[in-house]
Amino acid sequence: MSNVDILGYLATLFVLLSMLMVNIKKLRYINSLGCFLFVVYGIAIQAYPIVIMNAFCLLIHIYHIRKLRQKN
Repeated sequence: MSNVDILGYLATLFVLLSMLMVNIKKLRYINSLGCFLFVVYGIAIQAYPIVIMNAFCLLIHIYHIRKLRQKN
């Protein structure tokens, strides 16, 4: 298994773990990490639909995390 494969599995693990979170803030942080890893993975395998979709998801998470921080 190559390092790129490991990166893809790690990204998958973080996205799946985020779905187990009850706390929305934790969900967004963990899923953001998964999205970021998928962006890197997509670039590494030159799968630009993966890059685009996860980059947009990451931006959405960042937006919502900022809103959550402003509330507190």
